[in-house]
Amino acid sequence: MKRSRAGNSIRNTLLILAAIWTGFFIQNLPFFNTYRWGIIPRYTESLKGIITAPLMHGDWAHLISNSAPMAVLSMMLFYFYRKIAWVSFTLIWVLCGLAVWLFARGSSVHIGASGVIYGLVAFIFWNGIFRRDLKSIILLLIVTILYSGMMFGILPHQEGISWESHLFGGIVGIFIAYFMRRFSIKEEDDIELEEPKSLEEGDKEYYFDRDVFEKTLREKERGLRGEE
Repeated sequence: MKRSRAGNSIRNTLLILAAIWTGFFIQNLPFFNTYRWGIIPRYTESLKGIITAPLMHGDWAHLISNSAPMAVLSMMLFYFYRKIAWVSFTLIWVLCGLAVWLFARGSSVHIGASGVIYGLVAFIFWNGIFRRDLKSIILLLIVTILYSGMMFGILPHQEGISWESHLFGGIVGIFIAYFMRRFSIKEEDDIELEEPKSLEEGDKEYYFDRDVFEKTLREKERGLRGEE
């Protein structure tokens, strides 16, 4: 089971990365117009950018900086949340792009997978809060250690950065985590914390006889009577 889960998570992660890198190579062909495939908010012809914008990147540095966290987070998603992974990933991808198209600055073309990355971080983090099982709490701690600095990416007025994608990706990730909390993610080989069992009366152990204090009290009372 673990081997198949690991294999599936690797394959799915490589598929996502291959799509992003393929999009970047196509984007750099001489005839390709990146602006037509990004998101221009509230511009009807750029609705297709909701799907294609995460495949577009400004340069090699932009592509590589998004590929590393996308690989780590996708592996975590498809391994630990296998049963809901593709649905959650697709919803984050589409709803993040839709939110940018509806509410972001209309004067900019928004490209890059960073919005999806912020959505994955928020999804994994808030699953630990909503589900409160051992697996989700451990993943919460991991993404907190690795990506807590990303919170500054949602601050506005950062030149050359689509902070709206970051912000809406995070909001969408929280929403998807809350929505998907009702669906089971339990696997056969998951480790769970056992709740402490209450002991039956006969199984309890005592250091002293249970009536030792009552005996002592009776002995004192008899001693006092004897002195009288």
